[in-house]
Amino acid sequence: MTGEFSIPVRVYMEDTDAGGIVYYVNYLKFMERARSEWLRELGLNQQTLLDEGTQLVVYRMACHYAKPARLDEALTVTANIAEKGRCRMTFEQQVRRDEELLCSATVEIACLNATTLRPKAWPLSLNTTPQSKTTLID
Repeated sequence: MTGEFSIPVRVYMEDTDAGGIVYYVNYLKFMERARSEWLRELGLNQQTLLDEGTQLVVYRMACHYAKPARLDEALTVTANIAEKGRCRMTFEQQVRRDEELLCSATVEIACLNATTLRPKAWPLSLNTTPQSKTTLID
C-alpha cells in the first residue's frame, strides 16, 4: 500500500492552551481523525468494524513535536501505511502547516477480535489505500 492520505484540519480555540498554541495531546487527536477518515475512504468506520467483530487499537506510539501550531491555522494531517503484518499495521503520520513539519509520529495499530480482544487477521476490506482529501474542513 503506497500513497499519501491526508485531511485538512483547522485549529479551533478548543484545540489550544491559554497562549493560543495547540495543546500537545490534540496533535494525537488530529492523527486519530486522519486514520478514521482513511477508514471512511475505504467505505468503513469504527462502528461497522465493531459490528463485524473487529476492533482497531493503538498499541504503540512514538511522537516528535517539532514546532507549534496556533489558533485558526490550517493544517494538513497525513496517515501513511509504513508496514502491514497479519494483525498489525504501522502508520507514519505528520501534522504540517503548508510544507512545514509540526509533529510526526509512528503509530502501531493492532487488529483485535472485538469480543475476546485477541489478535486477529485484518479484514479484506482493509487491503486498499484511499487517496487524499482536498477540501478544507472549517
